[in-house]
Amino acid sequence: MVLLDLKLPKVDGLEVLRRLRADQRTKLLPVVILTSSTEEQDRIKGYDLGANSYVRKPVDFSQFIDAVRQLGLYWLILNEAPPVRRS
Repeated sequence: MVLLDLKLPKVDGLEVLRRLRADQRTKLLPVVILTSSTEEQDRIKGYDLGANSYVRKPVDFSQFIDAVRQLGLYWLILNEAPPVRRS
């Protein structure tokens, strides 16, 4: 699972997502956009590029930790990943 912020210093988070989805090795990797952006356009673009989820990052640190913990529980324990393709 990748927790991806949109506001990265050198490469835009949406560009990172674009590259992840273009690479066969990471195409199906779960990507959760975890960002402070409230822009509707960011959410639309994120889902258009293949994000699995979009979560607005809480400002309060303890709420942030709780949100990340809940995301981890869902994606790593409850979610069923796609089956591995046999070549």
